[in-house]
Amino acid sequence: MDAKTIKELIKEGEGFTIEFKESHSELSGSVYETVCSFSNRYGGHLLLGVTNEGEVVGVNPNSAEDMKRSFINTLNNRNKISPPLFLEHIEIEIDGKLILYVYVPISSLPITCSGRLFDRNNDADIDITTNTVMAAELYDRKRNYFTERKMFPYVNENMLRISELMPKVRNMTQLRKADHPWINMTDMEIMRSADLYETDPMTGEEGYNLAAVLLFGKDETIFSCCPGYITDCILRRENIDRYDDRLMVTANLIEAYGQVLNFIQKHTPDPFYLEGVQAVSIRDKIAREIISNTLCHREYSSTIPARIVIEDNQIVADNWNRSNLYGKLNPKTFTPNPKNPILARFFVNINYADVLGSGMRNLYKYTPIYANGKEPELIEGDIFKTIIPLPDFFAKDGTKSIKIDQVSDQVSDQVSDQVAEKILCFCKSPKSKAEIMEFTGYRHKTHFSSNILKPLINEGKLLLTIPHKPTSRLQKYYTSS
Repeated sequence: MDAKTIKELIKEGEGFTIEFKESHSELSGSVYETVCSFSNRYGGHLLLGVTNEGEVVGVNPNSAEDMKRSFINTLNNRNKISPPLFLEHIEIEIDGKLILYVYVPISSLPITCSGRLFDRNNDADIDITTNTVMAAELYDRKRNYFTERKMFPYVNENMLRISELMPKVRNMTQLRKADHPWINMTDMEIMRSADLYETDPMTGEEGYNLAAVLLFGKDETIFSCCPGYITDCILRRENIDRYDDRLMVTANLIEAYGQVLNFIQKHTPDPFYLEGVQAVSIRDKIAREIISNTLCHREYSSTIPARIVIEDNQIVADNWNRSNLYGKLNPKTFTPNPKNPILARFFVNINYADVLGSGMRNLYKYTPIYANGKEPELIEGDIFKTIIPLPDFFAKDGTKSIKIDQVSDQVSDQVSDQVAEKILCFCKSPKSKAEIMEFTGYRHKTHFSSNILKPLINEGKLLLTIPHKPTSRLQKYYTSS
């Protein structure tokens, strides 16, 4: 989203999918009613710092952070918004004035605000809580649109692996947020909180939905409820007609994520990269977006399997899709739209994915760094396709011109000064070689010792705790004063 697009939205004016709020220094209660009605209808664009007439008055820059914090906290308060939503503001400057932009996607479940049900009618947020006909139409519309909400009343706990997988879920949510509410909930409370166990308001029927089966189901349960579920991972470099390696993933989504990630890690290089002073794996950041998109946003009513194909110069991921657009997506104008909001929210909670819309930004941020300036391609249609270029480490005859294990170290040499400064700061108290390697992200002891550690020792910048036994297993290193 950029200033040009915001101006076009303002010019278009308020309507079914556009709402302006003046909100100069604080958020009014009507903001959340609009979020609710957008979620329940078509989704929409919310602009804070714009009057109803389309005049840009701006948000007080000194209040912006407090407003964003209040917005996020309220959206995660079930007493206000239920079920909770994961949205974020984008700051846009128009003619020297700050606007806060929020894209609200359509939800798979009816969203309530303070216990009231709102729907969108042109540019108005309508309270339909007591209108049984309109409320029934809303519930019916949601159920028919999202495959993940298909209910399976005969699926029971014996057909799922809830008790086995839930400890892992709690651990992952705690890593994301130390005081996450799921930590102290029972298994069934989590299933209900995550909208994986539903009650049909029309019939009173209760049961687990397809999202629950995909996340926690035993293999045979998943196959019974979703016969087309499979993620086909293929390495195709030398044997172009068939494959060099293959993994057909049929496990539940919680375990499938790790299996697909391991396959990508096994067959792609992971060059050393510093973000600030922290070593990060840009390969894993890109893989995370590929996997979460493939598992979260595919259309599960189709029997066509999802595929992730690693070739000598690119990764191509494709999956069946319920498309809203056609053609190559432009990150500047693209508006995210969740295909499976229940699954997407669950992935955010367990830290498998970020909030909606951040995935594309991450791909366009990290892919050029990873692939020598080349950009990713995301193409939407009945088949959604993601193309990620790979670094040039293969020769034209198909043989490796650079060993994958060497890529990390060769790149590391280019940033050795930066790494040295980082090590010296880290070693103000004595640290072992293993601790220093883990901190800096190095994996190869020989290279690290010879090209990184030894020069610092020879220059007198690092000292040994046991200088008379340089190779002692108890050896540690510390920064000289």
